[in-house]
Amino acid sequence: MPALIETQALSKRFPSHVAVDALDLCVEPGAIYGFLGPNGAGKTTTLRMLLGLTRPSGGRIRVFGEDLAQRRESVLRRIGSLIEMPSLYPHLSGHDNLRATQILLGLPRARIDAVLDIVDLRADARRPAREYSLGMKQRLGLAHALLAEPELLILDEPTNGLDPAGIVAMRELIRELPKRLPLTVLLSSHMLNEVEQIASHVGVIRGGRLLFQGGIAALHRRFAPELRIDCDDRERAAALLAAMGLAVRDGDDALHVPLDAQPAAAINRQLVGAGIAVHALHPVRADLTRMFFELTDAGAAA
Repeated sequence: MPALIETQALSKRFPSHVAVDALDLCVEPGAIYGFLGPNGAGKTTTLRMLLGLTRPSGGRIRVFGEDLAQRRESVLRRIGSLIEMPSLYPHLSGHDNLRATQILLGLPRARIDAVLDIVDLRADARRPAREYSLGMKQRLGLAHALLAEPELLILDEPTNGLDPAGIVAMRELIRELPKRLPLTVLLSSHMLNEVEQIASHVGVIRGGRLLFQGGIAALHRRFAPELRIDCDDRERAAALLAAMGLAVRDGDDALHVPLDAQPAAAINRQLVGAGIAVHALHPVRADLTRMFFELTDAGAAA
């Protein structure tokens, strides 16, 4: 199946720095693609280029199999987006905010109630937008993006600034969208745990360069959970663990071994039996910092 989004050597250079460096993205139809990276990695610049808001310095963009530079208008009609905070009329109700867009785009009026149902704002539709919480404003912005029944939805940090309840609500909403609509989702985030719970595929970007791209299962295989070992003699403990046939990683003021390589109780027993004081043993998931360092190191070694 051809890619829904495909970029080739996509780049964006500013006088002071290179924001995006020869990016080759591939987003499959029906995917929830998590575009993952720290603040300043080049995520928003990439999304703005995909939406025709920023002109690339080099490379090509194909969306729906069409060259964006040549077929910009026809391509963009099939895309919905929420970039940064949604622009709302605070004195208008949620319904009337959508009504203004519906009239402007010449869409059926029935689309307003349809998208309000999707984002679970029907009960608050007649309240002024200025009375909405940040999470409700984000959901109203998402309703705007869905109004024209797009085939591709692009979201830039959709949970940024939300409280825990708002994050959970937005996460569940995004995860359910492709099940309810014929839709592909590309969303950016700097939070690995959020992307893991939403995405089917992921691209990891740092310093404008793509470090990893693939299915979320492949990411989990590459960055498997570890057992963190806090002890008083890390050098001797590392040697003992290596002698047990374990791959040992020394970092973060502790030792780390693959979580399921040996039972934690057996590891603890061996270390204590050797006179090493074990302060704590607990499983940890890969975090963003570790991922970036390992991917960067792998790229440098290649």
